[in-house]
Amino acid sequence: MANKSNKSDYSAEQITVLEGLEPVRKRPGMYIGGTGIEGLHHLVWEIIDNGIDEALAGYATDVSVTLLEDGGVSVVDNGRGIPTDIHPKTGKSTVETVLTVLHAGGKFGGGGYKVSGGLHGVGVSVVNALSLKLVARIYRDGKVFEQTYEQGVPKTKLEVVGKTDRTGTEITFYPDPSIFKESTTFSYDTIIDRLRHAAYLTKGIRTTIIDETKNRKYSFYFEGGIQSYVKHLDVGKDVIDEDIFYVDKTVEDVQVEIALQYTDAFTETIKTFANNVLNPDGGTHLTGFRSALTRVINDYARKQGLLKEKEENLSGEDTREGLTAIILVKLPDPQFEGQTKNKLGNPEVRGYVEAVLGEYLNYYLEEHPSIARKIIGKALLAARARKAARAARENIIRKGILDGASMPGKLADCSNKDPKNSELYLVEGDSAGGSAKSGRDSKSQAILPLRGKVLNVERARLDKMLANNEILSLIKALGVGIEESFDVSGLRYDRVVIMTDADVDGAHISTLLMTFFFRFMKPIIDGGHLYLAKPPLYELVRSGRKESLYAYSDEELNRLIDKEIQARQKSGKLPQEGSEDRIKQAGFTELKRYKGLGEMDAEQLFETTMNPEKRVLIKVNIEDAEKADAIFNKLMGTEVELRKSFIQSRAKFVKDLDI
Repeated sequence: MANKSNKSDYSAEQITVLEGLEPVRKRPGMYIGGTGIEGLHHLVWEIIDNGIDEALAGYATDVSVTLLEDGGVSVVDNGRGIPTDIHPKTGKSTVETVLTVLHAGGKFGGGGYKVSGGLHGVGVSVVNALSLKLVARIYRDGKVFEQTYEQGVPKTKLEVVGKTDRTGTEITFYPDPSIFKESTTFSYDTIIDRLRHAAYLTKGIRTTIIDETKNRKYSFYFEGGIQSYVKHLDVGKDVIDEDIFYVDKTVEDVQVEIALQYTDAFTETIKTFANNVLNPDGGTHLTGFRSALTRVINDYARKQGLLKEKEENLSGEDTREGLTAIILVKLPDPQFEGQTKNKLGNPEVRGYVEAVLGEYLNYYLEEHPSIARKIIGKALLAARARKAARAARENIIRKGILDGASMPGKLADCSNKDPKNSELYLVEGDSAGGSAKSGRDSKSQAILPLRGKVLNVERARLDKMLANNEILSLIKALGVGIEESFDVSGLRYDRVVIMTDADVDGAHISTLLMTFFFRFMKPIIDGGHLYLAKPPLYELVRSGRKESLYAYSDEELNRLIDKEIQARQKSGKLPQEGSEDRIKQAGFTELKRYKGLGEMDAEQLFETTMNPEKRVLIKVNIEDAEKADAIFNKLMGTEVELRKSFIQSRAKFVKDLDI
């Protein structure tokens, strides 16, 4: 960590200039990963990360984000403030240098930061280039400095606009709509999750979000750091022991911090960070962690006689079943794959993490023998289930059930063999499946009826799944295999559409299917292939004519009725005298409320729910995998009280419940 006594040493000489800013507006995706919603929020992450860098260096204790009423975002930290003196290489103020020159930052010279998660200069210059307007306000040396930019170009000089007794940096920016054409509206929930992570990962820092548009505010401060994070991730799960393993040790100049806990879940939750930046694709720190965990648990199990001499070692998957872990490394020069920092590449980090976890986890197991036996007992159960699943899978493969030679008997496949022009409907029940088969476009639409409620995979291992006919039919129809054999490139349909009744049972079946895709076929969701069909709730039948209008919600129903009444009034076709029935006033003889797909004939089902020109499909996205994991655990896990509380807290939002 940097020494606080060196505060005055942070000056222009420590800001190194590498190259210009011109490429950013031409190729923004190279710097922020894209110009959609994720890229938009990446602008905020870059500024937040700069504040976190100050905290990591020991100079800041607060980072705050404000969503402004006029659509802008303001990010403030109480660190040292960007240096304001003239930079020796550019001849401009250091603030202007940092904001207008790519790769101008305290990270590169070696004197500004020992540890950096954001790029301090790279990030802020990219944000500046992609903003319609940006205002930098620096609190430093008893003065308030301010400078305004438009699309990365300075519009004012750096000027002193006031006095202050505080220090820090405040960046206010407005994303350029010509760059972010999809949207320039920031998500409160997305930012609050990022700030929660930052508070978990940096002991002693307070993060705050203020939303002026809805007059709300939230702050985070976690004394326990990543131990608190593990506890948060395990809410609602049965833990093997309340005690959370934790180690924080520096090797050479790399700080390794690890917290872990085992639960009764069948899946693992491991999050890796380098300098507080999430690495969703892992990297060398994850490789070192996995290697040490598997080795230590096997060594302990052999030493204690829990693994017999003739038994094979526990696999890495066995030792990680039910594991929740946070791996955080802090190092001077992190090497990431790409600007979005998805994967850490420093080779030396693997050895450091492996050595630290290997030594301290071994101590932990030795000192906590009862917990160690529970952990190994769970891993042994996982190993037995894995062997049973392997035997079941080999038996299935031997019988040719998954080899693609023959599709499930109840699958009505489409004639088109090009996945890009094919879609699969997963239909609830044989009755609706029959209508869907009769009414579909057989060239491009395949139908797979599912009988009853499919298996809840949140509570089942693979061996049980492979014994379930509905799950097996689904795996085979998709063509992607499962677990070790899973390969999303084999997906036979570009769109997979879940089509269920618009009632409680239909919603339950949809949730069961989404749980299956989330837990075992997540790349299908990530690739944008999974959808929910939205069948109509109402049919309005016109008086004297065989013509119908369909409404997909109560709001749409009321809009249709109001529109028809207004049209009849304008045309002179006044509502029936004395009639208070709005349905009749609008010229309809009947209102049908659909409770099931089976109530529609084949033609109606196609026209309302399957016709590409008229249907409504909802794409299933995972905006926050951590939150999705928690919701699936609440809805489909073993904790009844947690699920009950979840339902009760949302019951007031249910407008029409069929019992």
